[in-house]
Amino acid sequence: MKYRSTRGKASGQSFESVVLEGLAADGGLYIPEHLPSLPADWQTAWAQLSFPQLATELISLFVGDDMTHAEVERLVAKSYSTFDTAQVTPLVNLDNSTNTHILELFHGPTFAFKDVALQFLGNLFEFFLERRNAQKAADEPTHKITVVGATSGDTGSAAIYGLRGKKNVSVFILHPKGRVSPIQEAQMTTVLDANVHNLSITGTFDDCQDIVKQLFGRPEFKRDHSLGAINSINWARILAQITYYFYAYFTLVQQGVKNPKPVFVVPSGNFGDILAGYYAQSLGLPVGKLVIATNENDILDRFLRSGRYEKNSESGVLATPSPAMDILVSSNFERFLWYLARNYEVSQDAASAGTQDSPDQAAGEIIRKWMGQLKTEGSFAVSERALQAARQIFWSGRCSDADTYETIARHYGNDKDSSSYLLDPHTAVGVYVAETLRADIDKLGSSDVHTICLSTAHPAKFSEAVLKAVNDKGHHLDFQSILPQPFVGLLEKPRRCVECENSADAVAKVIIDQAALASS
Repeated sequence: MKYRSTRGKASGQSFESVVLEGLAADGGLYIPEHLPSLPADWQTAWAQLSFPQLATELISLFVGDDMTHAEVERLVAKSYSTFDTAQVTPLVNLDNSTNTHILELFHGPTFAFKDVALQFLGNLFEFFLERRNAQKAADEPTHKITVVGATSGDTGSAAIYGLRGKKNVSVFILHPKGRVSPIQEAQMTTVLDANVHNLSITGTFDDCQDIVKQLFGRPEFKRDHSLGAINSINWARILAQITYYFYAYFTLVQQGVKNPKPVFVVPSGNFGDILAGYYAQSLGLPVGKLVIATNENDILDRFLRSGRYEKNSESGVLATPSPAMDILVSSNFERFLWYLARNYEVSQDAASAGTQDSPDQAAGEIIRKWMGQLKTEGSFAVSERALQAARQIFWSGRCSDADTYETIARHYGNDKDSSSYLLDPHTAVGVYVAETLRADIDKLGSSDVHTICLSTAHPAKFSEAVLKAVNDKGHHLDFQSILPQPFVGLLEKPRRCVECENSADAVAKVIIDQAALASS
């Protein structure tokens, strides 16, 4: 199994190298050169597997010779032992009348879906570094990694909990000042391990993400500090998330649903979560439709309506009750765009004009052109053919702030009602979009069509929005009553965080200074 960059200037990379490198040297994102094939009997052979067992089988398809099946199995078991349920990502009913379910992805140590990937990625970093150091010559320097990431809230805490205390790993997390929830900020900044560094940036998540990309684009700095990525630009993040789409499918099978072809509705910001669903479908998982649910930062919804990928430059990033989705540009969309370019934009002449790699190289050139246009002009457009192909895979919908609050309140209803369910604001965006598309979903097949809304965070992580939604409707929900035990007293704990100027140079200086301190 080898990997290539979406921008065409790097290929033949191993799984280990793309995990440790994160972002390709040409600024692109790594994707598999070819998708592996599932076993012919996967639907029966995997039907009764636990989540860790299923993850082991799927991840093993993508690691090539870099890990044995037993090594993957050990890392997976270690990663998911930190979750509070053996199911890892349980599927619960939301509305039996419409066969609507919630896939709860918030049972990890930071109560957010990103734990599924980042617990595994942290262990991967540690595994590869330990192996390299065990094999190095006596006079060779110790292999280390400096993990740099941007967060709109959940990635940061999940990365920190996955990497805290790990040997030869330093982690620097950039978050936009005042644009993460109090619980999210506390989860990050109360971790006082010496290898963890929080940086508060005046600006938006996109500013933080741009800084990270700029640092990765400095070859000498990247080499000198062995930069590694934990954002979903890192392929291992996407890979780990593929599992829960298969697990949800098999859960329906175990519940007696024959030949399920579920519709997955995914709250979407940076596009990584739903991209994992795209890869699951591409591998052969039966999927009715993948639905992109956006808040008022709706670049993805606008793309599927118009075929133009365009920054909302007039208003910039809007602050919403679902801040983890307050993103102007969805970085992971570049991976899907590569497939659109490869299959629908590359001319037939290029596809048959020479080496097997020529269509792939042509796709990389198209991606470089589109990303250049996005940077200089603020937008680019795909062909009608490519747009129609995207619409065959994805639907989309947009949820306003008012509809987010209303959806939370409506599904909470009476807290003594057995059908009551407390949604976090991101999950509420997904549920609202699913409800608005109900008629279209029903047309996909029989009355047995099942809708699965991915729940990305525990409601306590966004208690201000949740309490406003519920209590404004006359309920009396108390903050303490929704707190998981690990959150109790969290806001009062000591913190460590550095306020930093909104520039790559300023962040680089912090990293250099901390490296000097660590080596002194």
